[in-house]
Amino acid sequence: MDWTREEVEAIVADHLRMLSLDLSGQDYNKAAHRRALQQKLHDRSEGSIEFKHCNISAVMIELDYPPLRGYQPRGNYQSLVREVVEQQLQRFTHLDAIALAAVQQPAVVPELLDFGLVETTAPQRKHVAREVVRPYHTHPVKRDYLAREARNQSLGLAGEEFVLHFEHWRLVHMGKPQLADRVEHVSKSKGDGLGYDVLSFDPSGRERFIEVKTTAYGKETPFYVTRGELSFSREASAQFHLCRVFEFRKAPKLFSLKGQLDDHCQLDPVTYQASFG
Repeated sequence: MDWTREEVEAIVADHLRMLSLDLSGQDYNKAAHRRALQQKLHDRSEGSIEFKHCNISAVMIELDYPPLRGYQPRGNYQSLVREVVEQQLQRFTHLDAIALAAVQQPAVVPELLDFGLVETTAPQRKHVAREVVRPYHTHPVKRDYLAREARNQSLGLAGEEFVLHFEHWRLVHMGKPQLADRVEHVSKSKGDGLGYDVLSFDPSGRERFIEVKTTAYGKETPFYVTRGELSFSREASAQFHLCRVFEFRKAPKLFSLKGQLDDHCQLDPVTYQASFG
């Protein structure tokens, strides 16, 4: 049974409250929030509440907001959810300052002792269907927080250095220390515009061209590519790797996409935002 407007309004308010705390770096207890929220709902299970939070995460990403940590976006959502999110963002004005501060915060390369725990599988490109209804017309001002994070040079550089260390570790771990010593941070040594950031190698010695995209947020957070990066991924598809570093400020992990980018992601033709759903 679809959620009522009152239920959706209650969970969206709770979600935005947790997001403001998360982006501010303040502690909060999801279980306590969920228990308090259940008192306002009509016998909704914990699983139903968790799923709705994931729906809200999907809406927030579509609006280019940082997602709430721990709620993987699920895009096949009740259309009322987006309407209520947009309404409440009009009133939740302090979230703008909090989100801007979060995505523009400088970053440093984290100290990591075990690179063996870093690599994970990439999200799968998927197609979702949504309920089609009359759109809500009073939209909040779109601040493009994720685009601003993508322009955070400190975060980008720290992510590239993290991948540089990972590639060195990977090759040493595979018994190729001579190749590890040749891994190069080419965006620093040769400048931007090559279409990739790190030169590494396969165990055979074949060159591996790695473009690095870093976010402080979750695995399915969209990222941005340039036209040059997309073109290079097509020209050098056999050697091109997009390395997505995520959860960078907490417990950084990464996955790689090999080959041309539009084989793996949905690309917006105007902004070149790449997403998986």
